[in-house]
Amino acid sequence: MTFYDEVGGQATFERIVDVFYREVALDPVLKPMYPEEDLGPAAERLTMFLVQYWGGPATYGERRGHPRLRMRHMPFRVDPDARDRWLRCMRVAVDEAELSPLHEATLWDYLERAAYAMVNTMERSGIGPAPAGRQTLETRSSSQDSTENA
Repeated sequence: MTFYDEVGGQATFERIVDVFYREVALDPVLKPMYPEEDLGPAAERLTMFLVQYWGGPATYGERRGHPRLRMRHMPFRVDPDARDRWLRCMRVAVDEAELSPLHEATLWDYLERAAYAMVNTMERSGIGPAPAGRQTLETRSSSQDSTENA
């Protein structure tokens, strides 16, 4: 029996992904990273990936080939803030799935390692609001322009 079977199969991963994208849709940093206005296609891809990774049907590989997670995420500026936001959204989703402690810990360990591996820049992306007291890339460049012109 695989992890996929032990946690309830397709339905469990669909629930996790649905809750995750519900949270992503509310996040001002993560939502703009998704090219489609409708998060449905992204949810379908993530569901297929997780299902395959954890021992379910290999639909992801049949439709999309090797996952190549780092390569597929390179077009997006994934900084530590985006990683942490992604993890917060996923934390809500995993918590709502109410898995057994062993399954929850196993899944979370993988998700956390994967999220850290996707970071491809240490520079803030400029997407979404800046943390209090910190400038965005846009405000930093405009303040430099005004000092250069003074």
